[in-house]
Amino acid sequence: MIYKMKESNRRSFLKAAAMTSAAIGTSGIHTANATESNDKVNLAIIGCSGRGGSIGSEAIKTGMVNVVALCDANPSRTARFKAQHPGAKVYDDFRKMFDEMGDQIDACTAGTPDHTHFPITMRAIAENIAVYVEKPLAHTFEECELLIAAEKKHNGICQMGNQGHSSSQRMQFKTWVDEGIIKNVRRVDACMNRPRRWHPWGNVTGFPAAEPMPAEMNWDVWTGTAPMHDYSNRLDGGNWRGWYDYGNGAFGDWGPHTLDSVHRFLELGLPFEVRADKLEGQNDFIFPMATTIAFEFAERGPDMPAISINWYDGVDNKPPQPEELEGKKSVPACGKVIYGDDLTFIGGTHSAKLSILSDTDRKESLPEISAGNTNQNHMRNFLLAAMGKEECNSKFAVSGPLTQVFMLGCIAQRLGGTLSFDTEKKEITNNERANQLLKGHPPRKGWEEYYTL
Repeated sequence: MIYKMKESNRRSFLKAAAMTSAAIGTSGIHTANATESNDKVNLAIIGCSGRGGSIGSEAIKTGMVNVVALCDANPSRTARFKAQHPGAKVYDDFRKMFDEMGDQIDACTAGTPDHTHFPITMRAIAENIAVYVEKPLAHTFEECELLIAAEKKHNGICQMGNQGHSSSQRMQFKTWVDEGIIKNVRRVDACMNRPRRWHPWGNVTGFPAAEPMPAEMNWDVWTGTAPMHDYSNRLDGGNWRGWYDYGNGAFGDWGPHTLDSVHRFLELGLPFEVRADKLEGQNDFIFPMATTIAFEFAERGPDMPAISINWYDGVDNKPPQPEELEGKKSVPACGKVIYGDDLTFIGGTHSAKLSILSDTDRKESLPEISAGNTNQNHMRNFLLAAMGKEECNSKFAVSGPLTQVFMLGCIAQRLGGTLSFDTEKKEITNNERANQLLKGHPPRKGWEEYYTL
């Protein structure tokens, strides 16, 4: 990276204070009323509308932050936060913000379009700033690979925003695996059957015609590493999620909330095969209207045989009903069914817990689920990690490989067919175009530096 790692005296103070607190047995910061101004994290909110605004608000609600900077490619979207935090400086370019205030910021949130997660996060890690980046972690397989490496190299404090991974859902899944309740899983069906923004667009044959740009929009920064296209409302305002150049479709949006614990505690790693079993409305520009994508994972050891994960998206493209649900409620519109040799489980997304569909005797003898050391709040967990008091529950070493599975799925949605993946070399071996898409398009001129550790 071009940017030199910079140590902040304030960040060093916060971590030293945390170590002292632990040494004398104090409990640290757990409620807003318990904080003093010197114990708060200096926060920059990057992306101040939509989901970015929501995660910024989540950080503020903890009572653990001083908002010192607000950044949005359209700075008019910072107005709500600016009114609440008049001392915060406003920027339309995160690079300028880090140039001017890097040594004054302890942590930042990145709630921006998928394609801009990577450069913001790489810069934050290089500045020794704790970073909370909304899911999906990045836009391509290679970007995830680089972020995993950067976190390790710089000992970064990094959290991906799949909020359920700090909930008792995660602890339940881990406990049931440890206790041998979840074992010998051979198939998982996961689904996202809600309407998507791009479904009404029909057959798209190119990028939309230019529209008047909002007066304050910095379109160059919004575009980031992606190819430059004319401004259109069909690209801005959350609509970016449906375009291959900017978003990761339903996989990037819902996969991290649905399969996070399955991936982590069944130790899935990366699949050796990804198959497009159904593509409805396939398009060269936007994600299909409906897809069924299958992932094949190898055996991982005792009680962890080879497993197929089948992903269903599209309003009417629903997974098969388990026998145990015949005549009863259906699989959630966003959720999963887990098939083991002995038991079948059903669950939703985020913090929703699993239920057992069979074996009523087993249900009565299930272990109690303790929250353990989990914080039950993903943002609080991140901020305490920024203070040196906890470890991020969804650090990039965990959330990076999870996201890479979905990036492989996005390639299958785009190209169709069956992709053979070498899990050691991390290459697609039977489709040159697909293998190139692991990296995606070359970064736009002026943005290349982020792709070198």
